[in-house]
Amino acid sequence: MNFIKNLKIKAKEKDSIVCMGMDPVLDRIPIKGNPEEVITTFYMDILEEMEQQNIWPAIVKPNIAFYEQYGFEGLKALKQLIPAYQKKGIPVLLDAKRGDIGKTSKAYAKNLFEFWKASAATIAPYMGSDSVGPFIDWCKKGKGVYILVRTSNKGAVDIQNLKVGGKPVYLKTCEKIVEWYEPGISVVVGATYPKELEEISEFFVKSGKEIPMLIPGVGSQGGTAQEVVGALKKTGNPLEIHRINSSSGINYAYEKEDTDDYAGAAVRAIERLNKEIGFSN
Repeated sequence: MNFIKNLKIKAKEKDSIVCMGMDPVLDRIPIKGNPEEVITTFYMDILEEMEQQNIWPAIVKPNIAFYEQYGFEGLKALKQLIPAYQKKGIPVLLDAKRGDIGKTSKAYAKNLFEFWKASAATIAPYMGSDSVGPFIDWCKKGKGVYILVRTSNKGAVDIQNLKVGGKPVYLKTCEKIVEWYEPGISVVVGATYPKELEEISEFFVKSGKEIPMLIPGVGSQGGTAQEVVGALKKTGNPLEIHRINSSSGINYAYEKEDTDDYAGAAVRAIERLNKEIGFSN
């Protein structure tokens, strides 16, 4: 199935455009045991609570670095979690930010989509067409490829705002993305820069291409769902193909609630974000 069509189906099915980041930090998880047990139990409990409450994200986004930091035990946990979430109808976007020369990118893509069986992955575009090409090839097989455009971190301005031919690098990157277009090509645009988000959204709408956006930075990084939704609606960009991400704000919501019910708190955080976004099919 075309990745964009799947995004639309999942938004309707889950009544949500929330992306839940899955970034395990052992010091913040109130479970004892080895990393594999702790991480697996934590996210499986959250998944079970989602099912019980019938409150869902439309996609989940494990950042592979948070699993790699715990060595093989962390990676074994990830290998269990990906199929478990997919079995419940939740696509898995593996946040890996890969990108290298062509043959290396081909190997990275094979790893992400064949070994990990990710539904989509994030990649870096700055080595150009032969670097992103091996990932884009997987769009023809129904996978999603999220290309970094305007990221949510403060240091993004160091390079992404530099002017090239009178335009910032992030807009020049958008032009290339339209040039490379294959259904399933998507972008990462941070919620922390609402003016740039609106500018990018307008550019893609005018291009006539359906280009989904992953929008991180809501919550702890300072972006708001209302600003994101406002920018998308102002530019006539349909909400159903986009995903608004929150990671620690969902994962560790129990800390703010001062409760031991970490799974319930996470699902309540998803529910609040769903309401804040106001998406309804």
